[in-house]
Amino acid sequence: MRIVAVVVTYNRLPLLQRLVDRLREVDRLTDVLVVDNASTDGTGEWLADADVEHRTLDRNRGGAGGFHEGLRCAGEEYDADLVWLMDDDGLPERDCLERLLAETDLDFWGPLVVDEQDADRLVFPIRIPGGTRVVHDVASARGAAVGGRLGGIVIPFNGVLVTRALVERIGYPRAEFFIWGDDHEYRLRAEAAGARIATVVGAVVRHPSVGDLGTPMMFGRTTYNHTPSDLKHYCMARNNTLNLRAYRGWGHVLLFWVKTVWFYLVTKPQPSRILMSARAAYAGLRGDFSGHERYLS
Repeated sequence: MRIVAVVVTYNRLPLLQRLVDRLREVDRLTDVLVVDNASTDGTGEWLADADVEHRTLDRNRGGAGGFHEGLRCAGEEYDADLVWLMDDDGLPERDCLERLLAETDLDFWGPLVVDEQDADRLVFPIRIPGGTRVVHDVASARGAAVGGRLGGIVIPFNGVLVTRALVERIGYPRAEFFIWGDDHEYRLRAEAAGARIATVVGAVVRHPSVGDLGTPMMFGRTTYNHTPSDLKHYCMARNNTLNLRAYRGWGHVLLFWVKTVWFYLVTKPQPSRILMSARAAYAGLRGDFSGHERYLS
């Protein structure tokens, strides 16, 4: 079985070096392929000098463009049976891949993503299958697992495995999404295709903290994924609108927009964000995916 690790990177050379060193210690890997989003911090020079297999894109195409190209290369050029997808800031534990490979009846599956500074805390909260409960700690996630798995749940693209057969069925991530929503769309597409999806709670990837995802709103009844980054917000507003329309329907789109207007009028007054969100969603619905470029530094 050929297993290729695909790592997407942009201007985080120290983290990339740490990750590549770890992947070189994993026996079951056939190849490690780094997709460099035209980094300007010396990443390209290091990749060449370190003799690391890599593809350098013509410009920064975001995580979506990077994973699109990485999956394509893994299948077409490396003849991979399984692809292990990860961002450059994660660090799988040494036995992570071995624990994932012990599950032989899945199509799209991954590890718990744990705060590298707090081994008891999940970086990305998980909604427990079959209900509305969201957990933020490792113990709760493991306690809710059945047979060592959380069925139907995965956190792409943080150390997830995907089979070649599934990629051939559903294609590649939507490169035009750039960031924020591309990974979720890929999971939704896999789910719609009947893929067997799970999180293996015994496998772990360490990851830097991203803070508390989901700012409480509407008197604590729900949350909103606010970010101070205009780039991330623009992509989130555009891509989430398109994902909800495609996979959940216009009713869910309307609910998302009610939350957006409430959040930036009441919870965190910032009316300009409402206008930005509207422009982003309208552009996406028209098939224009260039608007985020104005926020690239």
